[in-house]
Amino acid sequence: MKLQAGIGLSGNSFLLHFQVLKFIRGQRTRLTDLPISLLALIHILMLLVMSLVASDIFMPGKRWSDSTCKFLMFLYRSFRSLSLCATCLLSILQAITLSPRSSCLAKFKCKSPHHMLGCLLFLSIFYSSISSPLITYVTAKPNLTSPGFTYITQSCCLVPMSHSVLHTFYTLFTLRDVIFVGLLAISSAYMVTFLYRHKKQSQFLHSTNCSLKSSPEHRATQTILCLMSFFVVMYTSDSVISYFRYSSSDIILYFVVILEGHSYATVSPFLVLSTEKHVTHIWKCCGRTVDI
Repeated sequence: MKLQAGIGLSGNSFLLHFQVLKFIRGQRTRLTDLPISLLALIHILMLLVMSLVASDIFMPGKRWSDSTCKFLMFLYRSFRSLSLCATCLLSILQAITLSPRSSCLAKFKCKSPHHMLGCLLFLSIFYSSISSPLITYVTAKPNLTSPGFTYITQSCCLVPMSHSVLHTFYTLFTLRDVIFVGLLAISSAYMVTFLYRHKKQSQFLHSTNCSLKSSPEHRATQTILCLMSFFVVMYTSDSVISYFRYSSSDIILYFVVILEGHSYATVSPFLVLSTEKHVTHIWKCCGRTVDI
């Protein structure tokens, strides 16, 4: 657990530092640079909160108070929602970047960073407004065990909910996930279609100038598609396993949920960095130095 958090924090910190240096040096920025920077910052904070939650699950010490449980669970849910919204925004912006000038999406290419932040804020508020009421059911674990409580950590649990309330929450969560994953699927399908058409055109023209390898935008798109695919797989499996976790107190299942639920935050910065020429050049130089 500590190893995963350490790798994730290192990768996201390096990615954020790299994006800040690009801005300071005045390098040409892309439409996706801001959401990538925000995603790295969100994942840093999320992994820090995850470390606190995991410490209470696997290394219980002093019990948390009711307010501490509510606050940490609120942060945990908030950063997860921000991660999903920033990932969704990143996919949409990359699809806009690829769109031709004749497309209706082209007019969004010149939008300022304030519009992106506003869009991210809107998506996050919409997402959080659905899951935030669940925080009111979080409380400190009672001294006596009760079969009606659902235990989240050693210190925190969910109070019993009526069947109608529970059914309402699951319906809203499912609808919310369908909307956001649907946006990811639509933007990803658009990018796959564009790359396929571009490949057909390059094969028809037999021109090396039109090669997909020569375009940074296409390399970035392929990486973001891998990122989206990995996110959807991890998010779906995490949702399924989390459902069974709330009906079980098995410590191994808790470990699997924490490990899988934060795999995306750990792996994503390295996928993004793999598209940056300056970073890959440094890695190659370091690899040659080690060989020597």
